[in-house]
Amino acid sequence: MGGNILVADDDAAIRTVLSQALTRVGYEVRTTGNVATLWRWVQAGEGDLIITDVVMPDDNAFEILPRIKKLRPDLPIIVMSAQNTFMTAIKASERGAYDYLPKPFDLRELVNIVGRAMSEPKTRTRPEPQVDLEGMPLVGRSPAMQEIYRVLARLMQTDLTVMITGESGTGKELVARALHDYGKRKSGPFVAINMAAIPRDLIESELFGHEKGAFTGANQRSAGRFEQAEGGTLFLDEIGDMPMEAQTRLLRVLQQGEYTTVGGRTPIKTNVRIVAATNKDLRNLIHQGLFREDLFFRLNVVPLRLPPLRERAEDVPDLVYHFFALAASEGLPLKHVEQPALERLKRHRWPGNIRELENLVRRLAALYPQESISEHLIEAELSAEAAPFLSGFAPRPGGDERGKDSDHTDSLASAVERHLNELFRAHGDGLPPPGIYHRVLRELEYPLISAVLAVTRGNQIKAAELLGLNRNTLRKKVKDLDIKLMRLPR
Repeated sequence: MGGNILVADDDAAIRTVLSQALTRVGYEVRTTGNVATLWRWVQAGEGDLIITDVVMPDDNAFEILPRIKKLRPDLPIIVMSAQNTFMTAIKASERGAYDYLPKPFDLRELVNIVGRAMSEPKTRTRPEPQVDLEGMPLVGRSPAMQEIYRVLARLMQTDLTVMITGESGTGKELVARALHDYGKRKSGPFVAINMAAIPRDLIESELFGHEKGAFTGANQRSAGRFEQAEGGTLFLDEIGDMPMEAQTRLLRVLQQGEYTTVGGRTPIKTNVRIVAATNKDLRNLIHQGLFREDLFFRLNVVPLRLPPLRERAEDVPDLVYHFFALAASEGLPLKHVEQPALERLKRHRWPGNIRELENLVRRLAALYPQESISEHLIEAELSAEAAPFLSGFAPRPGGDERGKDSDHTDSLASAVERHLNELFRAHGDGLPPPGIYHRVLRELEYPLISAVLAVTRGNQIKAAELLGLNRNTLRKKVKDLDIKLMRLPR
């Protein structure tokens, strides 16, 4: 490959690992543990690429990056950091870094990034926008969030259409706002519309506006969301609920950059960035004939999946203190969460994702006088949330029927543990009976699926969404478990 690489990191072990890995693939490597030496090498014209940590003993790399880019604008810089936040990724991008890697990093990925950077033409330039970096719109340091930060950092200064997917409560609108607030359209308006919250026959009027007399009740001209978002960003939430007629009109906007109002005849040019979001499987809707395939490909230019909170449990403590801080800024007392309580929160499945966690934190801040939040208090709150879903349903055929006065404040984990101990004792030798895994799994799945189906009044599509299951998978489980579809009275 060839080329000279400058590595700056105050960790000698990391310098050694990088030097050995890059030397093996043909690069010459010079390493240093401070910013001053790196800057001296850059001034002397050394190096074809830089790999640097952010926090160094004598300076912060973010302070020197603009000077390096001004002196040698074609020199690629790869930034590494253990401060794995959304703002770190954004700062790296804004200060001209070629790429950003959170620590710990994948060595093969870094070598591949180096290879791409070294092979690109040296005329490559990056915009250097001036952005207010106060605050942190996204919270989390898990590997899943790190990848999202890196993708967002690359998208900030583009107008590419983005499709955000994820379960309800994962923060899709927050990500859309971050794309706008930290992007090149930040001075323009951010306009959001939720397709599921608007009557289907009014969506076209809401999106594109209407002329006076276009339909009964249209007493004056009304601007649509596209007109309101001109020069900025239009966030189309729950895009899977858009009716086919509106999909056709939206496709024309994406293809031709213009639209007509309802009742209008003159095409109107539009300059809007589109960010769409859904918690549905659009490919499945396409197969059902409910969503246009050509529109899907127009919207899905950059797909971005937000992980559910259960897939990033290590972020729960950061989120908890973030929400407590927000509550404190609104006048509620600041709380301390004991470590066992945090561990219990990390074990929770969070079907409502970040929204559910935020509601819990605000409830704890508002309703409890104690300064320290204990595991017992968390357990009681989580059990109270689950009680409405688990009470009042028929027991599994052949199972024990529990009285109505059973203690709903018991945790599910405790109840399962007691049940297992009874099973082991009943087996005689204190050991679990054969096939215990599938038996317990079946006994847990039956009341869970029954409860969700009852809450959704037998709507399997909604139940599948809440459970995080494919609809066909849910149907199979209903059949295999012999679940009787229960409907609550309206």
